[in-house]
Amino acid sequence: MTHFLTRRDFLWQTALAAPALRSLVPWQEAAADLVIIGGGFGGCAAALGALRRGLRVIMTEETNWIGGQLTQQAVPPDENAWIETIGGTASYRDLRVRMRDYYRAHYPLTEKARATARLNPGNCWVSRIGCEPKVALAVLQGLLAPYEATGQLELLLEHVAESADVSGDRVRAISVRHLPSGRQRVLHAPVFADATELGELLPLTGTEFVIGAESRRETEEPDAPESAQPDNVQSFTVCFAMDYRPGEDHAIDRPADYAHWRDLVITDPVHPAHRLLSFDDPDSQRIGFDPVARTGYWSYRRIIDHTLFTPGSYASDITIVNWAHHDYSFGSLLEGSPAERAGHVARAASLSRSLLYWLQTEMPRKDGGIGWKGLRLRPDIVGTTDGMAKYPYIRESRRIRAEYTVRQQDVVAALRMQATGRSRETVRALDVRDSVGIGHYSMDLHRTTRGDRPQYGDTLPFQIPLGSLLPQRMENLLPACKNLGVTHMTNGCFRLHPIEWNIGEAVGELAAFAKARRVPLRAVRQKPALLGEYQRQLEQSGIRLAWPDPLPKPS
Repeated sequence: MTHFLTRRDFLWQTALAAPALRSLVPWQEAAADLVIIGGGFGGCAAALGALRRGLRVIMTEETNWIGGQLTQQAVPPDENAWIETIGGTASYRDLRVRMRDYYRAHYPLTEKARATARLNPGNCWVSRIGCEPKVALAVLQGLLAPYEATGQLELLLEHVAESADVSGDRVRAISVRHLPSGRQRVLHAPVFADATELGELLPLTGTEFVIGAESRRETEEPDAPESAQPDNVQSFTVCFAMDYRPGEDHAIDRPADYAHWRDLVITDPVHPAHRLLSFDDPDSQRIGFDPVARTGYWSYRRIIDHTLFTPGSYASDITIVNWAHHDYSFGSLLEGSPAERAGHVARAASLSRSLLYWLQTEMPRKDGGIGWKGLRLRPDIVGTTDGMAKYPYIRESRRIRAEYTVRQQDVVAALRMQATGRSRETVRALDVRDSVGIGHYSMDLHRTTRGDRPQYGDTLPFQIPLGSLLPQRMENLLPACKNLGVTHMTNGCFRLHPIEWNIGEAVGELAAFAKARRVPLRAVRQKPALLGEYQRQLEQSGIRLAWPDPLPKPS
């Protein structure tokens, strides 16, 4: 049977085959080997994984910053205890080295700090490298710059996906719109990656997905609810940066709905009822907050420790505020109209401003005083005019219905001990034959839209299955961040920086491998010879597929 190409098919295939002829393609059409929708952390890793293998890539980004949770969301890295040596991919560890070197090259560090091999510019205690969003952005831009310069990468900032051209089980094209101008472009590729923070391509393309909490019957997870709860998702947070100028008054205007947030009482089955804007809960009382003593939550996500820089460089530390006190669990960004979703983001930003105002004016101090008016919002740190991060910190996305879904009993220590009869010292997470990487973090579940209490479960160092990156039906769409095959429960340990980077990097490598071997993406998992060859390619790229046994001590 003769196959006749449409004009659109002819144009994009011509552009792929002969980059010099791309001028033949009208401005609204563009083609690449891989189109990545979403320039977040996993999207950047996917792009780099594909680019180093020679693929031509188009990557879009909704905001004017790439980097996702590390940059536009203003969240310093949440990492595992082995991250400095074996706990992440080689490219992720290189990224951390480059961030440290950026400070050494451009910042007025003290000689002692400059000579510190594992420099932590913020001396924070949530991570071993508290880094400013703009520094992380500069490093990511530097990694992509050579590919942009040669035209191998086209980066489309401030673009959102609006529609999809789907034929059967394949995505043919994605239409994107430039937010400032309204200009539309149609992007073609043999493979597409969804690296949006909310899994936006899944409903757009008709790819089967899950939101919220699955039922216990479906996942057999002991902590899953009896019935599915699609409306039950983790809270999101609008982060902000601040410093402290003693003796000065930087109190912001009282937010219009401040009284509502200040007086709101939070209840859950475990913790005593307490006001959201308070330090009355046990965790807050234990940790504390003091910008003068520079302790507690002040140093938790600190990104500048002023004592590491030459005297006079900084008048104060700078810290990122990303606390349970302003987790927004009062609506979901995964459902509702665009107006309703925008309303939730606006309310979440108001909650964050209310937290700042409470810290400035009403928080009881240990010395008997009230508030710290010297706390100063730092819009320059997050690159916005209002001082709030460019994008909310998203903890839970839509998730593909995958060939394999990672469940609680695959990674939780107590459940693995029960299943294997092994001790805590010898037990391991489920051994994954199709591993594409490793990760580790506690199963960190924040307060949910149904008011479920926060959980922080003990997990084992685990592997990332290739099956969790393959949709059950769609043939050429891959998840590149938090939208992989995990459950509501295991999302809590897969959503962190080094794991999202590994997911994206494996996706970029998979697109390149499948193209080079001229095989469908799914065949790589189905055929042992292909799987072994792909896994060897990952290892050559510095992607560890298994944790050593026994595990070394954290370094």
